[in-house]
Amino acid sequence: MEPILIVEHLSVSFLRYGRGLARTELSAVRDLSLTVEPGQVTAVVGASGSGKSLLAHAIFHLLPRNARMAGTVLYNGQPLTEGRARALRGRELALIPQGVTYLDPMMRVGAQLCQGRQSEAARCREALGRYGLGAKTEDLYPFELSGGMARRVLIASAVAGNPKLIVADEPTPGLDVRAARRVLGHFRELAVQGAGVLFITHDLELALSIAGKVVVVWNGRTVDECLAGSFQTPEGPSHPYTRALWRAMPQNGFEPPSCGIEELIM
Repeated sequence: MEPILIVEHLSVSFLRYGRGLARTELSAVRDLSLTVEPGQVTAVVGASGSGKSLLAHAIFHLLPRNARMAGTVLYNGQPLTEGRARALRGRELALIPQGVTYLDPMMRVGAQLCQGRQSEAARCREALGRYGLGAKTEDLYPFELSGGMARRVLIASAVAGNPKLIVADEPTPGLDVRAARRVLGHFRELAVQGAGVLFITHDLELALSIAGKVVVVWNGRTVDECLAGSFQTPEGPSHPYTRALWRAMPQNGFEPPSCGIEELIM
């Protein structure tokens, strides 16, 4: 089966201007590559600052104006250009951003989900109900929502139209265990129905609970891509850095690596 999303050698840098005409270029993402297949959840795991959120925004061409992006991003085998991404966002492509500030503070929840179309009211109400939010939520403004409610509204808004590709950037912080399980369970349902899901998280244990494949990133580049099943073997994954992450998990005794990160990556 052909991947629904291919990212190859993605790099993202930012121009910074100093005094006069002086400027510097800050490289934030150096070499990220991954694939997402239809019907599969692919997890991207990495520490804070490793470039995970920039990956999500680069796919959707939502980077700041001073950003420079290079590399290849293909959706259904065709280049995902800025114009194509703009046309498909909210339809075939769905981004669940990390921050709940993406909700419009001046619009009621129901109007945001339906995008002003009354014909979509039933579908939007169903999407809210899927995440435990009652009909009264539709009449609330974002400032009237708790943090967990706002996050569930974001998720409901993104997946209400049954998109073909979902990129979820740390979607579960602020949710209780029951709500988080409901969200992850729905991601699996969407994958079973044929969608591709890119699940971005710093939590390896959470990634393994949902993903079929795990992509490990560090310092702006991909260092490993492996099947989630490899973590179930006695030896664990083959790459030294991924194996160190696995051994540092609570159920594996918080075993620290025997050398520095740079040595594990090399």
